[in-house]
Amino acid sequence: MPFYRYLIALLLVPGWVMAKGVPDQLELTKVSDRVYSAIGETAPPTYENNGHNNNLSFIIAEKGVVVMNGGDNYLLAKALHNSIRKVTDKPVKYIVNENAQGHAMLGNSYWRDQGVPIIAQKTSVEEFRAHGGIKLAAMETRNKEKAKGTYVAVPDIGFSDRYDLDMGDVHIQLLYFGPGHSPGDIALWMPEEKLLITGDLGFHQRLLAVFDDTDTGAWVESFDKMSKLDPATVIPGHGKPTSLDVVKRETRGYLVFLRGAVIEILERGGGLDEAYNIDQSDYAYLDTYEELAGKNAGRVYQHLEFDFF
Repeated sequence: MPFYRYLIALLLVPGWVMAKGVPDQLELTKVSDRVYSAIGETAPPTYENNGHNNNLSFIIAEKGVVVMNGGDNYLLAKALHNSIRKVTDKPVKYIVNENAQGHAMLGNSYWRDQGVPIIAQKTSVEEFRAHGGIKLAAMETRNKEKAKGTYVAVPDIGFSDRYDLDMGDVHIQLLYFGPGHSPGDIALWMPEEKLLITGDLGFHQRLLAVFDDTDTGAWVESFDKMSKLDPATVIPGHGKPTSLDVVKRETRGYLVFLRGAVIEILERGGGLDEAYNIDQSDYAYLDTYEELAGKNAGRVYQHLEFDFF
């Protein structure tokens, strides 16, 4: 076929064919008889992983299904819905966003089209309302044709500290413990099963990220409040289901270590360059260590230096 004809044929290919790289379904990990999670890659979001680098979990209850996280984009959320349908014929009743990051909220567009109410903490609702367009543009640049169908869908329901869902045979609590990794970070708690979905308040397997709007000191306090639930099973924001002790070591332990190292530099009048050179090798076994360790130290220094100067 002459090249110009091939090019014309390519331009006429329907969007759903061009987006064939997004799977029709996602692989599920069964956490309990009623809880499943599509475990995302412990790596940055990429075109190749379809933006699926966080955990998309769901609970099957008497009154229907509750999903934790909208997903990175419309097609990824659709793939999750297809996976849910393979496990249960119950309808999805609620979508819960763990925070306002793109991979938590951009897939809301699919769920909005299905008429499913979307819930988030009010701070993250306002964050997404204000900056959702920027997050969408960044995802579209990364995901190219795989961004098809995605638009900004701000959550319908915003709450302050706690929101309860009575799903018949199971009670679900959505809990805000205070500032942390991202504005409006929340956790999902199932008291009967002692199962906790931490969202981005809990990390393991990959190094946590410190952003410009991360409050590391408050995160430690929020984590301690959350820990009082004493869960038997933890689904973190990234990585496989695990125990509270593991998440505590890789999240709280790292935050306390890094803050302590930066404070020591500041107390003796050291500069930002020293922060970038903090020896973090005890955490080098975690995924994304190379990408994030230096950036984390620099941001913690910049956040804390105002307390000293």
